[in-house]
Amino acid sequence: MTGAGAAAPGASPGLLRALSIAALLAIWELAARALDLHTLPNIGAVAAKFWVELTEDSLLADLGITLFRVFCAFVLAMFAGAAIGVVMGLRRGVDHLLDGWLIVLLNVPALVTIILCLVWMGINEAAMILAVALNKFPNVVVTVREGARAIDRDLLQVARIFRVGRTRTFLRFFLPQLYPYLMAAGRSGVALIWKIVLVVELLAGDSGVGHEMQLFFQYFDIAGVLAYMFAFVVVMLAVEMALVEPLERRLTRWRK
Repeated sequence: MTGAGAAAPGASPGLLRALSIAALLAIWELAARALDLHTLPNIGAVAAKFWVELTEDSLLADLGITLFRVFCAFVLAMFAGAAIGVVMGLRRGVDHLLDGWLIVLLNVPALVTIILCLVWMGINEAAMILAVALNKFPNVVVTVREGARAIDRDLLQVARIFRVGRTRTFLRFFLPQLYPYLMAAGRSGVALIWKIVLVVELLAGDSGVGHEMQLFFQYFDIAGVLAYMFAFVVVMLAVEMALVEPLERRLTRWRK
C-alpha cells in the first residue's frame, strides 16, 4: 500500500520537527501582517531586535547568567529529589512518614516559595537558585518514587543469589530500570525550571533574561521580549536535541 499514510511512519523526526517549526513561524508571520498590531511584531522586527541585542547589548551575558541558574537549580532538584524518591519508593515506612510533607510541597504555589526564600535568605544568588529548585524538587520525588516502586524485584533477587555486590547490583540491575523515570523527571524539570528562573529574575534579579524582559515590559517593547524569549528557546531546543535525546537513547537502549 502506497500513499501519504504509508510514507508518514518513515519520515525523519528531524524533518517533521523542522516542518512543524516552519508552520508555526508562518502562522505567526501571517497573523502579524493581518492584524498589524504593535503588540504582535512580525518575524523581521523580532529578528532585527535580536541582532541589536546580540551585537550591541548584553543578550549573551544575560543568557549565560540565566543558564547558570537553570543548571544549578536543576542539579540540586534532581539529585536531592532522586535520592529521596528512591528511598520513599523502597521503604514504605519512610514513604508514609514523608508523604504529607510531599503533598504540602506539591501544592504550595511557586510564587509563595520564591517570596519566602527571598525574604528569609535575602535577595542573593543562593536564595534564587534554592527557590527554583524547591519548586521542582517534589515533582522529581514523585516521579522517581513511582519508578522505584516499579523495579523488578525478581531481577534484584537473582543478583543476590549470585552474590553480586551491592554497588554492582545498584549500577547494573537497579539503576537501569530507573533511567526512564529519571529522564522523564529531567525533561519536565528543564521545562519547568527555566520558566521559574525567569519569574525569580523578574521579581528580584538585577541580571538575566527575566530581568531584561521586565525592562522591555516597562517600555512595552514586545519585540525585545520575543527576541529574548526565542534566544532562550533556541538554546533549550539545542540542549534537548544535542544532549537529552542522545543521552536518553543511550541509557534506554538495553530495553530494545
